[in-house]
Amino acid sequence: MAQIVPMRRCNLSCTYCNEYDDFSAPVALEEMLRRVDHLGELGTSIITISGGEPLLHPDLDQIIRRIRKNGALAGMITNGYLLMPDRIQRLNRAGLDHMQISIDNVQPDEISKKSLKVLDKKLQMLAEHADFHVNINSVVGGGIKNPHDALVIGRRALELGFTSTIGIIHDGDGQLKPLQDEERRVYFEMRSWKKRNYSRFNKFQEAIANGEPNDWRCRAGSRYLYICENGLVHYCSQQRGFPGVPLAEYTKDDLRREFLTEKTCAPHCTISCVHQISYIDHWRAPQTSSTSPGATQGLVNIST
Repeated sequence: MAQIVPMRRCNLSCTYCNEYDDFSAPVALEEMLRRVDHLGELGTSIITISGGEPLLHPDLDQIIRRIRKNGALAGMITNGYLLMPDRIQRLNRAGLDHMQISIDNVQPDEISKKSLKVLDKKLQMLAEHADFHVNINSVVGGGIKNPHDALVIGRRALELGFTSTIGIIHDGDGQLKPLQDEERRVYFEMRSWKKRNYSRFNKFQEAIANGEPNDWRCRAGSRYLYICENGLVHYCSQQRGFPGVPLAEYTKDDLRREFLTEKTCAPHCTISCVHQISYIDHWRAPQTSSTSPGATQGLVNIST
């Protein structure tokens, strides 16, 4: 499973986010296709396009087509602002498999403009036109003012026929920010709903919500790759710089090495995509080496 960034620029500036800027140019199409092809050679089966805001990339449809041509599932994480019926139809034709939109609040505020009030028309367009799976992710923690907004957002998602998930906003190292009592109550209420996302690890997520460590073997750099706009492989979006190897030089030997490398940031990690793809190996292959990624441990900031 891989997450790939075709551009770092975003049309929004949510205060808790450290994954965007307001000036970066899109990665050239030819380079993006080379990266997708190399991921195919490494055996990648799911590629999710993120950012920044991926819908700003002028050649996004061709990138999606290349992912599908290589036999992988194609997903996208977007803020949804740029969706219109014709754009949704283009994504259908390109072969997009799934889309996730994170909505942070009911009314826009100084923390986030990703609000249900602004995006509800976009959700209705998706319900009418999208052939791909749509998941709406709401959040708690991280300065979000009203945790009950997550319940309103989740109910609206189910009403429109989408799946609904809830996430916990992490700090700049991808580590847990403990939830307050009311945030925790909302979190567990939403997790009790019947129509949910297809991938759930309830015991794992419950520990996160309760501020407790998890005992697991993070397979980032192996089962999961995060490829930034500069074409470097990182453990995840919050551990950029580790291992920091160009994707073009990444081999199956690198996959094997990272599979067996323990990441000391794992116990309090909240990066759910890494949990989901790693947890299938919880029972086997003890990790025999260790690394300590994270900003407090000397995170490398990659620049062009």
